[in-house]
Amino acid sequence: MSTVRRTIQVLDLLAKKEALGVRAVASALELPVGSIHRLLNDLAAEEVVERDARGAWRLAHRLLGIVDLQLEGIGIHRLARPYCEAMASAFGETVNVNVLSGDGCVCVDKVRGNDRMQLDWRVGARGPLHSGGSAKAMLAYLPEAERERIARLPITRFTEHTIVDADALLDELSQIRARGYAIDDQELVVGVFCVAVPVIDRLGRPVAAISISGPSRKAPGDVIVPLVARLNEACGQVSQRLGYAGAWPPLKDQ
Repeated sequence: MSTVRRTIQVLDLLAKKEALGVRAVASALELPVGSIHRLLNDLAAEEVVERDARGAWRLAHRLLGIVDLQLEGIGIHRLARPYCEAMASAFGETVNVNVLSGDGCVCVDKVRGNDRMQLDWRVGARGPLHSGGSAKAMLAYLPEAERERIARLPITRFTEHTIVDADALLDELSQIRARGYAIDDQELVVGVFCVAVPVIDRLGRPVAAISISGPSRKAPGDVIVPLVARLNEACGQVSQRLGYAGAWPPLKDQ
């Protein structure tokens, strides 16, 4: 096996994991420990990989910075746009793209169907993560500690349907993970229903979500199967372009 090919395999493996010991890397790639150890040391000398406090290897911040700049240049909304246009045309409802931003989310693109819906989030609008299909889809797939912390933040009530109890919200997030999609039952705007699926990056973290919103009622069951299928197609493809290599739909709670 060439050194270049071996290097690519090592970097690809570390891109999918937070950190791995040299033996774990060697075992995963079925290569000699000595060879992997020398390769990792060579890459460390070039500041491509680094060792954490436990001695495990991970991609260096320098390399991650380069990759993140490339992903930022791609633009999630540009990757998602063709799928959004197709779904808006197929279902006649508005398709939104929201990205994770701190403890909230921002709408970065919108394609309207023929629903003429006006009472929804405008492009550039910022919202919390506790309400709305896209927001909850992202929140549900964050690590457990982050979900818990954000769920305990002060909650704004937008409508009588907004979930304002932290424990109830955490239960809702568990249901989202179990079924693989989130539903907004008039939580943000009365008369507006939404279903959303997250977009996952190369590290397995939710970075965005695509939703279909409109006046038609959406609830778990056969009625939204076609919508979820198209959202999974879109989000799966966009996630792949961002480097996600795991199973799709994302792994659900057992």
